[in-house]
Amino acid sequence: MIDLDRRQRVTLTWAAIALVITAFEGSVLVIALPAVATEFHASTPALSDLLSVLAIGTLGALPLSTLADKFGRKRLIAVGVAGSSLANLASGFAPSIAILAFFKLFAVCFEVLVAGVVTALIVEEAPAEHRGAAVSVLALLSGIGIFIVVVAYPLVAPHWRWLFYAGGVGVLVAPFIWWLLPESKAWQRVEVTGSALRLLMQRPWRRRMLILSTMTGLLAVLLDPAGLLYTVYASFVLHWSTVAISILVVVSGIAAAVSYLAGGYLTDRFGRRGPAVALTVSTAAATSLSFATCCGAPSRAPAPPCSGRGRVSCFPPAPEPRPRR
Repeated sequence: MIDLDRRQRVTLTWAAIALVITAFEGSVLVIALPAVATEFHASTPALSDLLSVLAIGTLGALPLSTLADKFGRKRLIAVGVAGSSLANLASGFAPSIAILAFFKLFAVCFEVLVAGVVTALIVEEAPAEHRGAAVSVLALLSGIGIFIVVVAYPLVAPHWRWLFYAGGVGVLVAPFIWWLLPESKAWQRVEVTGSALRLLMQRPWRRRMLILSTMTGLLAVLLDPAGLLYTVYASFVLHWSTVAISILVVVSGIAAAVSYLAGGYLTDRFGRRGPAVALTVSTAAATSLSFATCCGAPSRAPAPPCSGRGRVSCFPPAPEPRPRR
């Protein structure tokens, strides 16, 4: 059990609130993507384009996160929560998939900003011997936000817009984060004399950044398609209900929670490098196996449609347009 003083408990509480809100907002589109596709008559390529826009949004968080070195951690967290909530609230009024992509571009930017700055804050405030466990707790807190969506969506489906409206609560919470979240002691002690990005491009950080960036990019290519389109596959190809999809996410989340805690313990005990390499290789292997069996649908489900020249697609063709008067 880690003993925390009052300041650390307050920091963890408000950081947790920020993470839960942004994780909730960030998971709505993925969980409700089949309903979004149905309402906008979007084909799988259109959904892929939408999710590509979200990937671009993550890049916008990089220049914003550097402002945390100049203006402090808590201010950027509060701004990120407010910006994410406003963008997601606007997403609920999107009249087309293109407008939805536009709003989500900004939402994802702020969501990634909050996740990055909160991680920096917690790492700076956590005891050195428990930093791995602290980061694993952050992952669990993000899971709480996702869990809320998973439980709530079957109750309101197919009204996906309602969850975007609910995400607007972050606009009300952001001022309290600004006022009540303690600022990082490490940031208060440091005098900023140059660009953080320029520093990372120098030795010894340059090599580490190159390795981490390459690994992150490869994992994104491997994991993102499955992580973003799995509800579309489950709904349109396997014909699962929203309840069945939610059960799948909950079961996966329980396994992930155990893994997060184990990873935090291992990195605190054996260092960062060894466990990180082992867990990354295990993740890549498990994901590759899931891809190898992705089209093995149960016999009661219709066979996946072909995508030309005999190639099999795990995703549905474009829905037929509905007749209109």
